[in-house]
Amino acid sequence: MTVQRIGLVVHSGRPEAQAAERTVHAWCDERAVRCTDIDVWHDGGRRDADEEVEAAGDPDLIVTLGGDGTFLRGARLAAEHDALVLGVDLGRVGFLTEVPAAFVRTALDAVVEERLTVESRMLLTLRASRRLRVPAGIGELMRYGRRPMLPPPRVRTDCESGGDWGIALNVTALNDIVVEKLARDRQVSVGVYIAGRLLASYSADALLVATPTGSTAYSFAAGGPVVSPRADALVFTPVAPHMAFNRSVVAAPDEPVALRVLERSGQAAVSIDGQLRGVLDPGDWIGVYAAPRRLRAVRLGPMDFYGRLRDRMNLTDAPAAVADGTPAPLWPVTTPPPGDLAHLALPPGPGGAEPHGRPDTAATGPDATGRAQPGGPAADG
Repeated sequence: MTVQRIGLVVHSGRPEAQAAERTVHAWCDERAVRCTDIDVWHDGGRRDADEEVEAAGDPDLIVTLGGDGTFLRGARLAAEHDALVLGVDLGRVGFLTEVPAAFVRTALDAVVEERLTVESRMLLTLRASRRLRVPAGIGELMRYGRRPMLPPPRVRTDCESGGDWGIALNVTALNDIVVEKLARDRQVSVGVYIAGRLLASYSADALLVATPTGSTAYSFAAGGPVVSPRADALVFTPVAPHMAFNRSVVAAPDEPVALRVLERSGQAAVSIDGQLRGVLDPGDWIGVYAAPRRLRAVRLGPMDFYGRLRDRMNLTDAPAAVADGTPAPLWPVTTPPPGDLAHLALPPGPGGAEPHGRPDTAATGPDATGRAQPGGPAADG
Protein backbone atom coordinates (compact mmCIF):
# COMPACT_ATOMS: atom_id res chain seq x y z
CA MET A 1 0.00 0.00 0.00
CA THR A 2 1.07 3.58 -0.51
CA VAL A 3 1.88 5.29 2.79
CA GLN A 4 2.28 9.04 2.48
CA ARG A 5 1.64 10.14 6.06
CA ILE A 6 2.32 8.37 9.35
CA GLY A 7 0.98 9.55 12.69
CA LEU A 8 2.91 8.50 15.80
CA VAL A 9 1.31 7.99 19.21
CA VAL A 10 4.14 7.54 21.71
CA HIS A 11 4.25 6.61 25.38
CA SER A 12 6.69 9.38 26.18
CA GLY A 13 7.39 8.03 29.67
CA ARG A 14 9.25 4.99 28.31
CA PRO A 15 12.86 5.45 27.07
CA GLU A 16 12.45 2.45 24.75
CA ALA A 17 9.42 4.15 23.17
CA GLN A 18 11.50 7.25 22.49
CA ALA A 19 14.20 5.09 20.88
CA ALA A 20 11.58 3.39 18.69
CA GLU A 21 10.23 6.82 17.78
CA ARG A 22 13.64 7.83 16.45
CA THR A 23 13.74 4.61 14.40
CA VAL A 24 10.36 5.39 12.82
CA HIS A 25 11.40 8.96 12.00
CA ALA A 26 14.64 7.70 10.40
CA TRP A 27 12.68 5.16 8.30
CA CYS A 28 10.30 7.89 7.16
CA ASP A 29 13.19 10.21 6.24
CA GLU A 30 14.72 7.47 4.07
CA ARG A 31 11.44 6.94 2.19
CA ALA A 32 10.29 10.59 2.06
CA VAL A 33 7.20 9.75 4.12
CA ARG A 34 5.74 12.51 6.25
CA CYS A 35 5.81 11.55 9.94
CA THR A 36 4.12 13.57 12.68
CA ASP A 37 3.83 12.99 16.39
CA ILE A 38 0.19 13.13 17.43
CA ASP A 39 0.40 15.15 20.60
CA VAL A 40 -2.66 14.35 22.69
CA TRP A 41 -1.67 17.02 25.22
CA HIS A 42 -1.60 20.53 23.77
CA ASP A 43 -1.07 23.83 25.64
CA GLY A 44 -2.09 22.19 28.91
CA GLY A 45 -5.38 20.88 27.51
CA ARG A 46 -6.58 17.66 25.96
CA ARG A 47 -7.36 17.52 22.25
CA ASP A 48 -10.28 15.54 20.90
CA ALA A 49 -9.78 12.89 18.20
CA ASP A 50 -10.54 15.20 15.28
CA GLU A 51 -8.04 17.81 16.50
CA GLU A 52 -5.35 15.18 17.06
CA VAL A 53 -5.68 13.66 13.59
CA GLU A 54 -5.92 17.09 11.94
CA ALA A 55 -2.68 18.08 13.67
CA ALA A 56 -1.05 14.98 12.16
CA GLY A 57 -2.27 15.76 8.64
CA ASP A 58 -4.88 12.98 8.33
CA PRO A 59 -2.40 10.04 8.34
CA ASP A 60 -2.78 6.85 6.27
CA LEU A 61 -1.19 4.79 9.04
CA ILE A 62 -1.07 5.36 12.79
CA VAL A 63 1.80 3.70 14.64
CA THR A 64 1.58 3.35 18.42
CA LEU A 65 4.72 2.94 20.51
CA GLY A 66 3.83 1.71 23.97
CA GLY A 67 1.51 -0.79 25.55
CA ASP A 68 -2.16 -1.57 25.18
CA GLY A 69 -3.16 1.81 26.66
CA THR A 70 -1.18 3.63 23.98
CA PHE A 71 -2.71 1.37 21.35
CA LEU A 72 -6.22 2.31 22.55
CA ARG A 73 -5.37 5.98 22.03
CA GLY A 74 -4.12 5.28 18.53
CA ALA A 75 -7.09 3.03 17.73
CA ARG A 76 -9.54 5.79 18.65
CA LEU A 77 -7.80 8.16 16.23
CA ALA A 78 -7.54 5.55 13.47
CA ALA A 79 -11.22 4.64 13.71
CA GLU A 80 -12.22 8.29 13.52
CA HIS A 81 -10.70 8.60 10.03
CA ASP A 82 -10.57 4.99 8.80
CA ALA A 83 -6.78 4.84 8.97
CA LEU A 84 -4.79 1.66 9.54
CA VAL A 85 -3.22 1.20 12.97
CA LEU A 86 -0.03 -0.72 13.82
CA GLY A 87 0.84 -1.36 17.46
CA VAL A 88 4.48 -1.72 18.55
CA ASP A 89 4.65 -3.59 21.85
CA LEU A 90 6.50 -1.85 24.67
CA GLY A 91 4.03 -2.63 27.46
CA ARG A 92 3.50 -5.27 30.13
CA VAL A 93 0.53 -7.29 28.81
CA GLY A 94 0.43 -6.72 25.06
CA PHE A 95 -2.86 -8.29 23.98
CA LEU A 96 -3.47 -5.56 21.39
CA THR A 97 -0.03 -4.60 20.10
CA GLU A 98 1.44 -6.47 17.14
CA VAL A 99 5.25 -6.32 16.89
CA PRO A 100 8.20 -5.94 19.29
CA ALA A 101 10.19 -2.70 19.09
CA ALA A 102 13.19 -4.53 17.60
CA PHE A 103 11.14 -5.31 14.48
CA VAL A 104 9.62 -1.87 13.88
CA ARG A 105 11.62 -1.30 10.64
CA THR A 106 10.72 -4.76 9.34
CA ALA A 107 7.08 -4.09 10.17
CA LEU A 108 7.00 -0.76 8.31
CA ASP A 109 8.67 -2.38 5.28
CA ALA A 110 6.03 -5.12 5.33
CA VAL A 111 3.22 -2.54 5.37
CA VAL A 112 4.44 -0.58 2.33
CA GLU A 113 5.24 -3.82 0.47
CA GLU A 114 1.72 -5.11 1.23
CA ARG A 115 2.94 -8.15 3.14
CA LEU A 116 0.21 -7.76 5.71
CA THR A 117 -3.30 -8.73 6.72
CA VAL A 118 -5.83 -6.05 7.67
CA GLU A 119 -7.85 -7.30 10.63
CA SER A 120 -11.32 -5.81 11.14
CA ARG A 121 -12.35 -5.45 14.77
CA MET A 122 -15.69 -4.51 16.25
CA LEU A 123 -16.12 -1.14 17.98
CA LEU A 124 -18.80 0.20 20.31
CA THR A 125 -20.67 3.49 20.20
CA LEU A 126 -23.46 4.93 22.31
CA ARG A 127 -26.51 7.11 22.59
CA ALA A 128 -27.58 8.87 25.77
CA SER A 129 -30.59 10.59 27.25
CA ARG A 130 -28.57 13.83 27.27
CA ARG A 131 -25.10 15.15 26.54
CA LEU A 132 -22.47 13.80 28.90
CA ARG A 133 -20.78 16.31 31.17
CA VAL A 134 -18.32 16.22 34.06
CA PRO A 135 -19.46 18.39 37.02
CA ALA A 136 -16.88 20.75 38.50
CA GLY A 137 -14.62 19.04 41.02
CA ILE A 138 -15.40 15.46 40.00
CA GLY A 139 -12.73 15.50 37.30
CA GLU A 140 -10.02 16.14 39.87
CA LEU A 141 -11.48 13.43 42.11
CA MET A 142 -11.39 10.84 39.32
CA ARG A 143 -7.99 11.78 37.93
CA TYR A 144 -5.89 9.79 40.42
CA GLY A 145 -2.78 11.79 39.55
CA ARG A 146 -3.13 11.43 35.78
CA ARG A 147 -2.97 14.24 33.25
CA PRO A 148 -6.10 16.08 32.04
CA MET A 149 -9.08 14.05 30.86
CA LEU A 150 -10.57 13.83 27.43
CA PRO A 151 -13.37 16.36 26.92
CA PRO A 152 -16.97 15.07 27.02
CA PRO A 153 -17.96 13.53 23.67
CA ARG A 154 -19.62 15.72 21.06
CA VAL A 155 -23.10 15.11 19.68
CA ARG A 156 -23.09 13.57 16.20
CA THR A 157 -24.79 15.94 13.80
CA ASP A 158 -25.17 13.26 11.10
CA CYS A 159 -27.61 11.21 13.21
CA GLU A 160 -31.22 11.82 14.15
CA SER A 161 -31.65 12.87 17.77
CA GLY A 162 -34.47 13.29 20.25
CA GLY A 163 -37.42 11.33 21.53
CA ASP A 164 -37.09 7.85 22.96
CA TRP A 165 -33.79 7.24 21.15
CA GLY A 166 -31.88 10.08 22.82
CA ILE A 167 -28.87 11.71 21.20
CA ALA A 168 -26.01 10.04 19.33
CA LEU A 169 -22.56 10.77 20.77
CA ASN A 170 -19.32 10.81 18.80
CA VAL A 171 -17.81 7.85 20.63
CA THR A 172 -15.87 4.77 19.58
CA ALA A 173 -14.68 2.19 22.09
CA LEU A 174 -12.40 -0.71 21.25
CA ASN A 175 -12.41 -2.28 24.73
CA ASP A 176 -15.43 -1.28 26.81
CA ILE A 177 -17.94 1.27 28.03
CA VAL A 178 -18.35 1.30 31.82
CA VAL A 179 -20.93 2.80 34.19
CA GLU A 180 -19.44 2.88 37.69
CA LYS A 181 -20.22 4.26 41.12
CA LEU A 182 -18.86 7.64 42.22
CA ALA A 183 -19.43 7.33 45.96
CA ARG A 184 -17.02 5.04 47.82
CA ASP A 185 -19.68 3.98 50.32
CA ARG A 186 -22.55 3.29 47.92
CA GLN A 187 -23.03 1.11 44.89
CA VAL A 188 -24.78 2.37 41.78
CA SER A 189 -28.26 1.02 41.00
CA VAL A 190 -28.96 0.47 37.31
CA GLY A 191 -31.67 -1.18 35.25
CA VAL A 192 -30.06 -3.25 32.49
CA TYR A 193 -31.92 -3.88 29.22
CA ILE A 194 -30.71 -6.22 26.48
CA ALA A 195 -32.43 -6.06 23.08
CA GLY A 196 -35.11 -3.86 24.65
CA ARG A 197 -36.04 -6.30 27.44
CA LEU A 198 -35.25 -5.74 31.13
CA LEU A 199 -32.63 -8.29 32.20
CA ALA A 200 -32.45 -7.19 35.85
CA SER A 201 -31.89 -4.20 38.12
CA TYR A 202 -28.38 -4.32 39.55
CA SER A 203 -26.74 -2.77 42.59
CA ALA A 204 -23.02 -3.00 41.78
CA ASP A 205 -19.67 -1.25 41.82
CA ALA A 206 -19.83 -1.04 38.03
CA LEU A 207 -21.54 -2.44 34.96
CA LEU A 208 -19.73 -2.71 31.68
CA VAL A 209 -20.27 -3.59 28.05
CA ALA A 210 -17.19 -4.93 26.29
CA THR A 211 -16.27 -5.92 22.76
CA PRO A 212 -14.64 -9.30 22.14
CA THR A 213 -11.34 -7.40 22.02
CA GLY A 214 -12.10 -5.93 25.45
CA SER A 215 -13.13 -9.27 26.92
CA THR A 216 -9.55 -9.80 28.17
CA ALA A 217 -9.46 -6.40 29.92
CA TYR A 218 -11.75 -5.10 32.70
CA SER A 219 -14.47 -7.64 31.92
CA PHE A 220 -12.01 -10.52 32.38
CA ALA A 221 -10.82 -9.08 35.70
CA ALA A 222 -14.47 -9.00 36.83
CA GLY A 223 -14.98 -12.67 35.97
CA GLY A 224 -16.23 -12.28 32.41
CA PRO A 225 -15.60 -14.74 29.57
CA VAL A 226 -12.73 -14.68 27.10
CA VAL A 227 -14.15 -14.11 23.60
CA SER A 228 -12.21 -14.46 20.37
CA PRO A 229 -11.42 -11.00 18.93
CA ARG A 230 -12.59 -12.35 15.57
CA ALA A 231 -16.15 -12.64 16.92
CA ASP A 232 -18.81 -9.93 16.91
CA ALA A 233 -20.68 -9.67 20.22
CA LEU A 234 -21.51 -7.37 23.13
CA VAL A 235 -20.32 -8.75 26.46
CA PHE A 236 -22.26 -7.41 29.47
CA THR A 237 -20.47 -7.96 32.81
CA PRO A 238 -21.49 -6.72 36.28
CA VAL A 239 -18.68 -5.80 38.69
CA ALA A 240 -19.25 -6.87 42.32
CA PRO A 241 -23.05 -6.98 42.08
CA HIS A 242 -24.95 -7.33 45.35
CA MET A 243 -27.11 -10.20 44.10
CA ALA A 244 -26.92 -13.92 43.45
CA PHE A 245 -26.81 -13.60 39.64
CA ASN A 246 -23.34 -12.30 38.89
CA ARG A 247 -22.75 -13.79 35.46
CA SER A 248 -21.88 -12.13 32.18
CA VAL A 249 -24.30 -12.16 29.27
CA VAL A 250 -23.00 -12.35 25.69
CA ALA A 251 -25.39 -10.60 23.28
CA ALA A 252 -25.47 -10.63 19.49
CA PRO A 253 -24.06 -7.54 17.72
CA ASP A 254 -27.56 -6.34 16.80
CA GLU A 255 -28.82 -6.64 20.40
CA PRO A 256 -28.12 -3.29 22.15
CA VAL A 257 -27.42 -3.01 25.87
CA ALA A 258 -29.04 -0.08 27.68
CA LEU A 259 -28.19 1.07 31.22
CA ARG A 260 -30.61 3.36 33.12
CA VAL A 261 -29.58 4.83 36.48
CA LEU A 262 -32.45 4.25 38.90
CA GLU A 263 -34.29 7.20 40.47
CA ARG A 264 -32.87 6.92 44.00
CA SER A 265 -29.38 5.77 42.99
CA GLY A 266 -26.31 7.91 43.39
CA GLN A 267 -24.51 9.46 40.42
CA ALA A 268 -22.57 7.22 38.06
CA ALA A 269 -19.42 7.86 36.01
CA VAL A 270 -19.23 6.84 32.35
CA SER A 271 -15.80 5.66 31.18
CA ILE A 272 -14.90 4.79 27.61
CA ASP A 273 -11.79 2.64 27.16
CA GLY A 274 -10.68 3.65 30.64
CA GLN A 275 -11.20 7.41 30.15
CA LEU A 276 -13.81 9.25 32.23
CA ARG A 277 -16.12 11.01 29.75
CA GLY A 278 -19.14 12.09 31.81
CA VAL A 279 -21.40 11.64 34.82
CA LEU A 280 -24.97 10.34 34.83
CA ASP A 281 -27.61 11.54 37.28
CA PRO A 282 -30.50 9.39 38.54
CA GLY A 283 -32.93 8.83 35.67
CA ASP A 284 -30.27 9.23 32.95
CA TRP A 285 -29.47 6.40 30.57
CA ILE A 286 -27.04 5.28 27.90
CA GLY A 287 -27.52 2.75 25.12
CA VAL A 288 -24.47 0.81 23.87
CA TYR A 289 -24.42 -0.48 20.28
CA ALA A 290 -22.09 -2.08 17.80
CA ALA A 291 -20.59 0.84 15.87
CA PRO A 292 -21.09 1.03 12.09
CA ARG A 293 -17.37 1.70 11.63
CA ARG A 294 -14.70 -0.86 12.47
CA LEU A 295 -11.05 -0.71 13.44
CA ARG A 296 -8.57 -1.72 10.72
CA ALA A 297 -5.57 -3.19 12.51
CA VAL A 298 -2.38 -4.29 10.74
CA ARG A 299 -1.32 -7.88 11.26
CA LEU A 300 1.99 -9.17 9.89
CA GLY A 301 1.55 -12.85 10.60
CA PRO A 302 -0.60 -15.35 12.47
CA MET A 303 -1.83 -13.74 15.67
CA ASP A 304 -2.21 -16.98 17.67
CA PHE A 305 -4.66 -15.38 20.12
CA TYR A 306 -4.95 -18.50 22.28
CA GLY A 307 -1.20 -19.00 22.47
CA ARG A 308 -0.93 -15.38 23.53
CA LEU A 309 -3.71 -15.92 26.07
CA ARG A 310 -1.80 -18.82 27.61
CA ASP A 311 1.44 -16.84 27.63
CA ARG A 312 0.23 -13.42 28.79
CA MET A 313 -2.14 -14.78 31.45
CA ASN A 314 0.62 -17.14 32.59
CA LEU A 315 -1.73 -20.12 32.43
CA THR A 316 -0.41 -23.28 34.04
CA ASP A 317 -1.52 -26.88 33.72
CA ALA A 318 -3.31 -28.69 36.53
CA PRO A 319 -0.75 -30.67 38.60
CA ALA A 320 -2.91 -33.80 38.34
CA ALA A 321 -3.00 -33.44 34.55
CA VAL A 322 0.78 -32.94 34.33
CA ALA A 323 1.24 -36.22 36.19
CA ASP A 324 -0.83 -37.95 33.53
CA GLY A 325 1.01 -36.71 30.46
CA THR A 326 2.31 -33.76 28.46
CA PRO A 327 0.16 -32.45 25.59
CA ALA A 328 1.75 -31.02 22.44
CA PRO A 329 1.54 -27.20 22.06
CA LEU A 330 -0.44 -27.64 18.80
CA TRP A 331 -3.10 -30.18 17.92
CA PRO A 332 -0.98 -33.01 16.49
CA VAL A 333 -1.86 -33.18 12.81
CA THR A 334 0.58 -32.69 9.94
CA THR A 335 -1.66 -33.22 6.92
CA PRO A 336 -4.13 -30.81 5.27
CA PRO A 337 -7.69 -30.98 6.65
CA PRO A 338 -10.43 -32.92 4.84
CA GLY A 339 -12.78 -30.96 2.62
CA ASP A 340 -15.52 -30.54 5.23
CA LEU A 341 -12.99 -28.86 7.58
CA ALA A 342 -11.16 -26.70 5.03
CA HIS A 343 -12.90 -23.55 6.27
CA LEU A 344 -11.44 -23.77 9.77
CA ALA A 345 -8.93 -21.19 11.05
CA LEU A 346 -6.07 -23.10 12.64
CA PRO A 347 -2.40 -22.18 13.17
CA PRO A 348 0.32 -23.19 10.68
CA GLY A 349 2.05 -26.48 11.23
CA PRO A 350 5.55 -26.73 12.74
CA GLY A 351 8.10 -24.52 11.02
CA GLY A 352 5.43 -22.54 9.16
CA ALA A 353 4.49 -25.55 7.01
CA GLU A 354 1.12 -26.22 5.44
CA PRO A 355 -1.57 -24.55 7.60
CA HIS A 356 -3.93 -26.86 9.42
CA GLY A 357 -6.96 -24.79 8.42
CA ARG A 358 -8.02 -22.35 5.73
CA PRO A 359 -5.18 -20.26 4.20
CA ASP A 360 -5.12 -16.47 4.32
CA THR A 361 -3.15 -13.79 2.54
CA ALA A 362 0.57 -14.55 2.54
CA ALA A 363 2.71 -12.35 4.74
CA THR A 364 6.31 -12.11 5.83
CA GLY A 365 7.85 -10.35 8.77
CA PRO A 366 7.72 -10.90 12.51
CA ASP A 367 4.71 -12.58 14.01
CA ALA A 368 3.03 -11.49 17.22
CA THR A 369 5.76 -13.11 19.33
CA GLY A 370 8.59 -11.43 17.44
CA ARG A 371 9.81 -14.50 15.54
CA ALA A 372 10.69 -13.84 11.92
CA GLN A 373 8.31 -15.58 9.54
CA PRO A 374 9.65 -17.15 6.33
CA GLY A 375 6.67 -16.12 4.23
CA GLY A 376 4.03 -18.55 5.38
CA PRO A 377 0.28 -17.91 5.27
CA ALA A 378 -1.11 -15.32 7.67
CA ALA A 379 -4.25 -16.02 9.66
CA ASP A 380 -6.37 -13.12 10.82
CA GLY A 381 -6.41 -13.72 14.58
